[in-house]
Amino acid sequence: MANTALVDLVGRVLAGRYRLLAPIGAGGSGRVYVADDIRLRRRVAVKVLHSGLADDAGFLRRFRAEAQIAAALHHPHVMAVYDWGEDDGVPFMVLELLKGGSLRGLLDTGARLTPEQAAHVGRQVAAALRYAHARGLVHRDVKPANLLFDEHGIVRVADFGLARALAEASWTEPSGTVLGTARYAAPEQAEEGRLDGRADLYALGLVLVEACTGTVPGVADTAFGTIASRASRGIQPPFEMGPLAQVVARAGRPDPSERYANAADMGTALARAARQLPTPAALPIAGLGGDLDDMNPTRIARMRTGKPSSDPSNDDTVNEAEAPLEIHGGEPLHVVMRKSAIPVVVGIAIAAMLIAPAALFLSTGAGASVDAPALVGVDREEAASLATEKGLLMKVVERRTSDDPRGLVIEQQPGPGAFLDEGDEITVVVSRGPPPIPIPDVAGLPVADATVLLEQSGFVVAVTPVHHEEIAKDIALSTNPPVGTKWRPDKRVELVVSNGPKPVAVPDVAGKTYEEAVAILASVRFTAVREDAFSDSVPAGVVIGTKPAVGELAPRDSQVTVVVSKGPELITVPNVVGMTVEAASAVVRDLGLVPDVENYAPGAPVRAQAPTGGNVVPKGSKVTLYL
Repeated sequence: MANTALVDLVGRVLAGRYRLLAPIGAGGSGRVYVADDIRLRRRVAVKVLHSGLADDAGFLRRFRAEAQIAAALHHPHVMAVYDWGEDDGVPFMVLELLKGGSLRGLLDTGARLTPEQAAHVGRQVAAALRYAHARGLVHRDVKPANLLFDEHGIVRVADFGLARALAEASWTEPSGTVLGTARYAAPEQAEEGRLDGRADLYALGLVLVEACTGTVPGVADTAFGTIASRASRGIQPPFEMGPLAQVVARAGRPDPSERYANAADMGTALARAARQLPTPAALPIAGLGGDLDDMNPTRIARMRTGKPSSDPSNDDTVNEAEAPLEIHGGEPLHVVMRKSAIPVVVGIAIAAMLIAPAALFLSTGAGASVDAPALVGVDREEAASLATEKGLLMKVVERRTSDDPRGLVIEQQPGPGAFLDEGDEITVVVSRGPPPIPIPDVAGLPVADATVLLEQSGFVVAVTPVHHEEIAKDIALSTNPPVGTKWRPDKRVELVVSNGPKPVAVPDVAGKTYEEAVAILASVRFTAVREDAFSDSVPAGVVIGTKPAVGELAPRDSQVTVVVSKGPELITVPNVVGMTVEAASAVVRDLGLVPDVENYAPGAPVRAQAPTGGNVVPKGSKVTLYL
């Protein structure tokens, strides 16, 4: 039945606008066709969801809400959703047509990514997830089939919002398997409750391992077994992945709280790993087997008889060799023939359906030779490069926007995929950034408060400290540009902050009285603190020096210690007559005096001393002991 639906829809025009030309992929959620947008004359991809979902009210309600959110996403690494709707009860989405195939298709050819290529792809996917998560949208089904490439090898993440809608669907595929891909599911996806973006990071980790090795870690025989095994064991990446292995291991921890907090953090980690790896070679993108702008019957027949992948999660290949052929508007005609003859018959049928639109294009003088690139979401320089690669001229119109950074392309005309002749002009609207706003007055505020106030206004703050004789340290003085100037919020504002008074050299007050030293220090705005100390060389009452020392710089109004001499330290000589020479020497030495022994003999008693006991002498004086 599923294959019959594929043939039945070829040639059909959905919503009176999208003519389905040929199937290019199939999976659990629906079929993808290459189609012509009759109204805008551009080639698109149309994903037609399983007809069984049309009877599921819960799915349709969620699909409408999620499709509208997905269509509002504009990011270089998110697959553009141009339109969505239902035709005769069949829900569908209109997507940008990417010619590079999917990562699933690439891996099915037997190709494997090097760690540096995987890091390159992972960074692009992380950027898309960061953008979507910031808007409250969790993908829920990150897998190789949902990572597609354009003809330059740039990654786009597809099916944002669709997995959440499918999660509410009660319909199952004919095989009885519930819609969704458990092979790439995080452990928490088996539990009730709200998922956050960390589940997508887990899935990305699995995809990176498969991209390098060809194997998805932790897959059991059943979906339940797969998720159960992941609940107790994290992803174990192979050593050969190099620095990329550490990133995958953290993203693949069973407990979400132990993973990266968000896609931005994982993207940073991937960038760090990439810097440790060689420059990646160009990706061997699988493509769709030819130029989709030249949909001749032979090309379509080749696409429609492709062999299916051995991987049941493959969303990119289709086999219709056993499908009945239907002339649209009549009864199905079951044709019995050899498989080798089917491409010819299918090609003839498709060729007949293409004659009318082809004649229409020729009659209107359409000479389209290139399709307009997707420029929204990239910066002005990259947009110019993309337009040049297509042979197109680019006209730039600038516009102020409150939310978009300066230089970002926010609109284009004609839209992505539109048919143009080489040399035609494509107009882009480039953001001039937010409108200028007055710089607030922050003078007198502590530096932390002033910085917060400026940053809340959107400015980038750079603090410049300067000495000020009157304003205390860490108090805001002014801004550059000055207060009231209208300035663009994303521009730099210099915040001038007081660093206190300029340091002053400590003057020389040695040899002065303490009172004289106080006056000299006060004249240069220092406060004196007295400290008395013994000195053998400086008379009592005279300044010995200062702390900090003379000439050293010290903050103005700070304290300077003035050291004043107390004169030499005096010691009373002890009476040691009668003691043994050893004991007497120890007593004299302990008081800070120097024993000098005459006629030394071990253990001999002291019979006399000079000076005698009771005399007062300066510390360090000699005491002679006579035996």
